[in-house]
Amino acid sequence: MTDAQLTFEDFTPGRRFDFAERTLTADEIIAFAREFDPQPMHLDEEAGRTSILGGLAASGWHTSAVMMRMLYEAYIRGSTSEGSPGVDAMEWKRPVLAGDTLGGHCEVLDARVSRSRPEIGIVRMRATVTNQRGETVALCEYINMMRLAEKGADHAHG
Repeated sequence: MTDAQLTFEDFTPGRRFDFAERTLTADEIIAFAREFDPQPMHLDEEAGRTSILGGLAASGWHTSAVMMRMLYEAYIRGSTSEGSPGVDAMEWKRPVLAGDTLGGHCEVLDARVSRSRPEIGIVRMRATVTNQRGETVALCEYINMMRLAEKGADHAHG
């Protein structure tokens, strides 16, 4: 992204930001699981294969963390983001197995200026994470707070 920053005004309903792809390795899945979610299907190929997941599977929280990095790369790092007050919905639709390549996109659902902080916009978004077969593996609806453009300032338009 250039020096231009995306401000609240750039987040119009329907605007879409595509994710760069990322392949999850068995080593990454196991390392994350050891630290944060040490269930057998996340730590051991055989345990994963005999589970309903069908193989060494990333924790849903790992998938969510990867999605967060994808969001950052897709638009947050080049924006006036002020963070998020939370997530409205997080769904893990399919297992993410070692070797899966994740991609997807996020889309602006709606946007409004904050009543209590008029310099901040409230942007409701939906992220869709897919695997290499185009299957949805995760869905997330969340709010992102974006600073408005300063009056008279140039900003990116999309």
